[in-house]
Amino acid sequence: MHTTMATKRTPQGTIRTGMGGWTFAPWRGVFYPEGLVQKRELEYASRQVTTIEINGTYYRAPAPAIYRQWAATVPDGFVFSVKAPRHIMQTKLLATTGERVGQFLEGAAALGDRLGPVLWQCLPTRPFDPDDMAAFLDLLPGEAGGVPLRHAVEVRHKSFLDPRWLDLARARGVATVYTDSPDYPNLADLTGPFAYARLMRSQANHTAGYPAKGLEDWAARAAAWAGGGDPVDLPHVGKPVMKGPPKEVFVYFISAAKERNPAAAMALARAVDTA
Repeated sequence: MHTTMATKRTPQGTIRTGMGGWTFAPWRGVFYPEGLVQKRELEYASRQVTTIEINGTYYRAPAPAIYRQWAATVPDGFVFSVKAPRHIMQTKLLATTGERVGQFLEGAAALGDRLGPVLWQCLPTRPFDPDDMAAFLDLLPGEAGGVPLRHAVEVRHKSFLDPRWLDLARARGVATVYTDSPDYPNLADLTGPFAYARLMRSQANHTAGYPAKGLEDWAARAAAWAGGGDPVDLPHVGKPVMKGPPKEVFVYFISAAKERNPAAAMALARAVDTA
């Protein structure tokens, strides 16, 4: 079995690359070696990339024992991000979800030091309601079960392209996801102490998911975020923050040509290393 890919550490910050999930049949024989049993897929995947976004939690929250099993499977230094459940994010008024938020986070905290950011993905049909979003962000705690928490919010409605959203998120230290999607609004404004990108344009006709130039461009953007910069070639609502504090960076390859996403994550890690 391969050794763990090194997490890229710039002079200022850390860059992690990965994909969504680890169980996907088309990865077998492409990403996963022939003959690898399914129960060892997480063990293998976590030694090829430095982070994985757990998407299955959107549909069903695992028991704490399952989280602990996942944490014990991956190597030191590896982290998961965890996607919040739809029974929270599909609620009409997010401000009313406090009890469910608490229960979900207490479970996820069983990952311990393997827990990275928590992803709160808004529905495409949810418009920006400043009062409801402010109340919801106030429900997101800084720790659960003694485990520090970091929060990232993905917005999918064009009404969030509003300076008031940036003010709300910055006041509460919540990152806004950069969603590189052809279907949803994209805003790269930095609102939290880390950067979180979900890249959705992998192509089946490229072995690494993206052309080399595309990966080089994303490596440069990730390095800029890690160094406290702000890539000016990405769309912003407000003025780019040209020099801020160093940031940990999470870049996930999601959707699109899913069979290529692990290769894209590994290729981006190599591009970052050589940038």
